[in-house]
Amino acid sequence: MEEGRTYGRISGNILLMKSLLDHVQCTACGRQFSADQVHTVCPNCGKVLFARYDLPQARTSIPRDFSNRPSTMWRYRELMPVRDEANLVSLGEGMTPLLRAQRLGRAYGFERLFIKEEGLNPTGTFKARGMSAAVSRARELGLRSFAAPSAGNAAAALAAYGAKAGIETWVFMPADAPEINKIESAVCGARVFLVEGLISDAAKIVQQAGPKHGWFDLSTLKEPYRVEGKKTMGFELAEQFDWQLPDAIIYPTGGGTGMIGMWKAFDELEQLGWIGKERPKMISVQAAGCAPIVQALQEGKAESESWKEAHTVAAGLRVPHPFADYLILRAIRESSGTAIAVSDDEILDCIPEVARLEGLFVCPEGAAAVAAFKHLAARGYLRPEQRVVLFNTGSGIKYAELVKSQFYRLNPADPNALDAV
Repeated sequence: MEEGRTYGRISGNILLMKSLLDHVQCTACGRQFSADQVHTVCPNCGKVLFARYDLPQARTSIPRDFSNRPSTMWRYRELMPVRDEANLVSLGEGMTPLLRAQRLGRAYGFERLFIKEEGLNPTGTFKARGMSAAVSRARELGLRSFAAPSAGNAAAALAAYGAKAGIETWVFMPADAPEINKIESAVCGARVFLVEGLISDAAKIVQQAGPKHGWFDLSTLKEPYRVEGKKTMGFELAEQFDWQLPDAIIYPTGGGTGMIGMWKAFDELEQLGWIGKERPKMISVQAAGCAPIVQALQEGKAESESWKEAHTVAAGLRVPHPFADYLILRAIRESSGTAIAVSDDEILDCIPEVARLEGLFVCPEGAAAVAAFKHLAARGYLRPEQRVVLFNTGSGIKYAELVKSQFYRLNPADPNALDAV
């Protein structure tokens, strides 16, 4: 359907078919391991592990019509990693709207511009998807104490899903992370620690202290299952476009789990026979003050180097050295995509532009995707006839302090004061 579909949420039973989870496999060396054991990274080479499914069985047993299934990411239950329904930890995440950005698109000559609005997830960001999947599977495997470093939103999501599951959570984030993320995490009962430094500094604390305290590390792509929640964004895009993928996806990239997950989803959908070999151009957008993927792509490298003195107003993009950089770069190159850096000024300018044209209060990371679209449209890299999807990864309401001074206006009680307006 050209305009995309918008789905609401329903509550109640989310039992679908049984998971077809088969094993986990290293994305680098290819070694396979039992899915019924606890895993972090590949013990052979230290790289990312992916969950693998019995796709031949899925091809014959899963109908492509999901219209009668719940409007959450768990509608794809057979291709998700939780075996027993009793272990699902869900707050209604996923199946977010795919909105046609008509006025924004026309302002730049594009008639088929869309925004995937992830700000409507629980806790206000796409991080809910990954934490729902990871916490559910970890609980199923018997784990009862979790920790994670975060730029802010992942901490809030872990705290919420940990609370829902009744599981102890510890979160570590930069001291200058958005205030709302600190509050969200604390109010959900997480143990919150603020770190002087970046998310990489927070990660070091989790790695060093985790074994002593018995925490299971839910860091980005340091275990196999957060990415399974994120891949459902790819399933949803395909379903919302009637199993025809867009021409380009512009995705704000910090740790890159969303881009990696969607690339995995597209591969699984092709193996099911639901889509062909065609793929969208995968376009990574980063902040000019922290652009390791952009630099690595420009230099023709398979992995990135740690970015020095990372800084940006978009907290989610302030990831100086993504652990799965090689997978991000692989998706970009295999799709003939690209990576682009945008300035903080451009990010801040795009927040009100999208709000005034589309009524969406996007997060800084989502605004970065809009800024990247404008650059790529002006260069002719993107063409007006193409179908382009921008990802807004969170609600701008969580970042109100960032733009308040620019847009805050007093409305005087004195009616005569309106004469001066």
